[in-house]
Amino acid sequence: MDKRSETDRRKKPTPILSRHTFFYGRRSRFRRREDRVRGGYVDRYGHRLFTVLIGIVVLNIFDALFTHMILYGGGTELNPVAGWAITLFGHHFIVWKLAVVGFALLLLCIHSKFRIARAAIAMAVALYSGVVLYQVVLISCFM
Repeated sequence: MDKRSETDRRKKPTPILSRHTFFYGRRSRFRRREDRVRGGYVDRYGHRLFTVLIGIVVLNIFDALFTHMILYGGGTELNPVAGWAITLFGHHFIVWKLAVVGFALLLLCIHSKFRIARAAIAMAVALYSGVVLYQVVLISCFM
């Protein structure tokens, strides 16, 4: 006799958020190739993803600080959304910027097993790296 009290959770895909996400979930990857190609949700996320997302947060902080330095030195903001936030929030735009990017990274983390999310994470690393490098060149040449 099968005396299990819970139903077998393998019969349906893992939801975006469940009790297993926060407590005792063990699914961190997909075993079958077709599941990896299709994508889905897991209970745990790897150290590599965590490192990449923290790297994006650090690049975001550098971007905000360098933007502040460039604006203080007489430069202008080229991004119209960031320009609007700077006008609206002043020096506190860094908090706004961190909140927006942090929320976006949370969504990308949850959806990281989908191909489009992995591409978006790679694109975010490339774009932020390019922006920060450009700002470093601006600061070193004109200040």
